[in-house]
Amino acid sequence: MGTEPGVARLRQSRMASTLTVSIRTLLVAVAVCAAVIVAFLLGSGRQDDARAAAAPAATAPAVSADAPTIVMAGSGEATTVPDQLTFAVEVRKTAASVSTALNQASRTTRAVLEAVAAQGVERDDVQTTGLDIHATYDYSDDGPPVITGYAVSQRMSVLVRSLPDSGDAISAAAGTGGDAIRLHGVKLRIGDEAGLLRKAREAAMADAQAKAQQYAEAAGQSLGEVLSVRESLGGGGRQKIGYERAAMGLAAGAYRSVPIRAGSADLDVTVSVVWALEPAPEQ
Repeated sequence: MGTEPGVARLRQSRMASTLTVSIRTLLVAVAVCAAVIVAFLLGSGRQDDARAAAAPAATAPAVSADAPTIVMAGSGEATTVPDQLTFAVEVRKTAASVSTALNQASRTTRAVLEAVAAQGVERDDVQTTGLDIHATYDYSDDGPPVITGYAVSQRMSVLVRSLPDSGDAISAAAGTGGDAIRLHGVKLRIGDEAGLLRKAREAAMADAQAKAQQYAEAAGQSLGEVLSVRESLGGGGRQKIGYERAAMGLAAGAYRSVPIRAGSADLDVTVSVVWALEPAPEQ
C-alpha cells in the first residue's frame, strides 16, 4: 500500500514532462510558421512595389489618348543621271562531247573576261550567274531521238562603274565572243542610290511638315513632337538608253563602241507623319 502513492506521483511527473515537451514543440512550430508567413509577405510586398514602380514607365503613353494630333502625307522626288551600267553575257558552245563543248565555252568566256577587264571593268564586278550542259538531239527520223552532241551555256553579269566606258565594254565583249556570244539585260544604274534616296526623304518630310504647319496655324494650334513616320517608295523614273550593234561575224576590233544615252532617273518617296498638336503660344 505504501508504494501506490509513489507510483502515482511518478506517473504524474511523467505526464507533466510529456505535456511540457508537447507545448514546447507546438510553440516552436508556431514560431516557424509565423516566420515563413512574414518572409512571404515581405517578399510579395517588395515585388508589388517593384512592379508598381516599373509599370508607369512601361505603360505610360507619350501622349494621352484624347490628345489632339494631325496626320499629314508628304511626297519628295530626287532626280539624277545614271552613272553605271550592267549587262548580261552568255557564251554558248556545241560539240560532239561534253568536255569539248565545255572547254570551248570556257576558252571564249576567259577571252570575254580579259576583253572587259581591258576596258576598266574590275574583277569583282563580274559575277558568274549560271552554267548549263545538256544534250542536243536529232528528231528527223521516225525512230527515237538520237544524241548529236552537247551544248554548254555559261552566263555572267558585268557591272561597268564608269558609264562613259560602258559602250566600249559591251563592244569588246561582243567582238571577242563572236557568234558564240549573247548580250542582254542592259540596265542603267545609280551608283549612289542611298544619297538620292536621302534627298527624296528630306523633300518628302519638308513637304509634309509645311502642310501640317499650315493646317495647325489655321486651327489655332502649333505642331508638337512627331509621334510616328511611315514611308513608301516609288521610282522607275525616266531612264533612256540607245545602242547600236554591229553585224555578227565581224572580226574582233571591227566592232564600234556602243553609244549609250544616260537620260535621267528619279526616285519618289511618300511619307505619312503624325504630329501632336499643342496650344499656340500667346502673342
